[in-house]
Amino acid sequence: MRVQLPIVGVDGAAHHGGRAALTCRFRCGDACFHEVPNTSANPYVGDVVAGALSRRTVMRAAAVVTAAAAVGASATVAAPQASAAGGHRGDRGARGLRFAPVAPNTADTVTIPDGYAQNVVIRWGEPILRGAPAFDPDRQTAEAQAKQFGYNNDFLALLPLPGEPHRQILVANHEYTDEVLMFRGYDPENPTRQQVEVAWAAHGLSAVVVEEDRRSGKLTPVPRHPLNRRVTATTEFRVTGPAAGSELLRTSADRTGTKVLGTLNNCSGGVTPWGTTLHGEENFNQYFAHATRATDKRYGLGSGATERKWERFDRRFDVAQEPNEPHRFGWVVELDPYDPASAPRKRTALGRFKHEGATVRLTDDGRPVVYSGDDERFDYFYKFVGSKRMRRGSSRAVREHNLSLLDEGTLYVARLSGDSPAIEIDGTGKLPADGEFDGGGEWIPLATATAHGAVSHVEGMSAEEVFVFTRLAGDKVGATKMDRPEDIEPNPHTGKVYVALTNNSNRGVGSNPRPDEANPRVANKHGQILELTEHRNRADSERFAWSLFLVAGDPDDPATYFAGFPKDQVSPISCPDNVAFDPHGNLWISTDGNALGHHDGLFGVATRGDRRGELKQFLTMPKGAETCGPLVQDRRVLVSVQHPGEIDGATAEKPLSAWPDGPGRLNRPAVVAVWRADGRDIGI
Repeated sequence: MRVQLPIVGVDGAAHHGGRAALTCRFRCGDACFHEVPNTSANPYVGDVVAGALSRRTVMRAAAVVTAAAAVGASATVAAPQASAAGGHRGDRGARGLRFAPVAPNTADTVTIPDGYAQNVVIRWGEPILRGAPAFDPDRQTAEAQAKQFGYNNDFLALLPLPGEPHRQILVANHEYTDEVLMFRGYDPENPTRQQVEVAWAAHGLSAVVVEEDRRSGKLTPVPRHPLNRRVTATTEFRVTGPAAGSELLRTSADRTGTKVLGTLNNCSGGVTPWGTTLHGEENFNQYFAHATRATDKRYGLGSGATERKWERFDRRFDVAQEPNEPHRFGWVVELDPYDPASAPRKRTALGRFKHEGATVRLTDDGRPVVYSGDDERFDYFYKFVGSKRMRRGSSRAVREHNLSLLDEGTLYVARLSGDSPAIEIDGTGKLPADGEFDGGGEWIPLATATAHGAVSHVEGMSAEEVFVFTRLAGDKVGATKMDRPEDIEPNPHTGKVYVALTNNSNRGVGSNPRPDEANPRVANKHGQILELTEHRNRADSERFAWSLFLVAGDPDDPATYFAGFPKDQVSPISCPDNVAFDPHGNLWISTDGNALGHHDGLFGVATRGDRRGELKQFLTMPKGAETCGPLVQDRRVLVSVQHPGEIDGATAEKPLSAWPDGPGRLNRPAVVAVWRADGRDIGI
């Protein structure tokens, strides 16, 4: 969401140059140009970043630091190609991160380390269901798109496929459509019904079986496999949990409040221990026109027409005609990839807000805990603690039981506090007297859902209101205002929870909330990552400790911090977005909106041991693209290359990137696999 001049934005910190206008228009509905939705007076966790420095780190920082980046090899993705071999051999680093880091760059390709190879796994429009035609952008129909891989893939999951060796199920989100880049001759003021219906079919989810090459990490799709599936903006969903059947969810098309057509703006997600996938509905507000209520404004809905003009073709996107339709979006969706006939479910017990994603950890006694961030300036992050235990096994009864786990439990929101006097937190990066930025926090209960009903813990709000208007519940209980909390993921090796805070250029600017000890810098354009430790490392605890793990930016900037690791030995990073863990417990970070003038990329960082904080860039994106996914296995890294060529002035007739199929061809979002050319494990 960028424009030519720097602007303040909810979507990407570095709103300058290149992608700005197109990304803003089509991904979040120009949210960066709108007022901050959170106008509550509760405390804001600001941006005193350099404060995360310990006294030991201050001593280290005396030397001038430089960005460590070896020249990475550039490999086209039209076909698998290996870079010059041997660049990773003997390279020092944490286990899993022993590769020569890729240099920051602006190349129009997916740039990977020496000794690695890559291939495009699947592109927008490739056939995956029976009867799907070959992709033809000039003859695209909704019927064809509903059988083809969707647009702007984001979250990725790979699930095992018992009985079919060397095959897995790839599940992908399709966050949003960019009609200017999809359709030749597109008129933004007068879209056609066919264009709108193709866009509906390009949203949603894809499940497609993929087969791996035994000699490499290359993946190829298996078209027409019986488990392949498309979920679109018109697929029927079940609404489950405490808000199911609520009057707030009833419309003229569904007077029961239990069925919804479609899912929109699916960003990140997670995989459950019982074998399903979770998908977060994020910037759903942009699809709805003519909203006037205060509750709509708190969720960022506009009072005028929408960018895509969908309200002209279906009344449900016009809030004046269907006031409850927006309440049916902004949920976490659960999909069973092993049952393509099953209806996906919207889990209302997890609350309604702009879910970046949802990741799961089990309590000691086997109950699910789901972490989720609300991707908005000055909004909150949450967790849900289930009340029912997961069962082991694969019988139908076990599966049905596990598919009910996210309907009963308690929803919490986070409140953080620092351990330094407020007067010492001035937003300049000056270290407080105790030598570091850290503190404690509490999970504040909002509502509890049971099999017999739901109870609100928020004064003045019913349980239904808490689950449907979760942002307002967070306002009322004084949750901590954060800098765009996006992906939140627990480390499966340590239990520590990592929160990606992408940026917030509005913090401390004008009348906006000032910094405090937990969130970084005034006019924070690079973002940071918080590390949370639940009390006694119990996922169901109501208390936690926190500290700044990583403060993003150029290592030459004294305000940056890399968990105490020497800054002359790390890669520069800006705007952390999605996170994942590799088999060794390293944190992998994808970026969105690099404010350092380089393309977005994927980075790995050690979270423990004597190399804790060692951060290396693994790959970079083509022009205009954002790094999404990511997924790191023993022998393979998967990323989504989202919105390639999304640059101001670009159109379907005049693409400004040649990725992935060469000059003059339509830019197509795609999934890319990367592996070591010698067939060994990643980073070993």
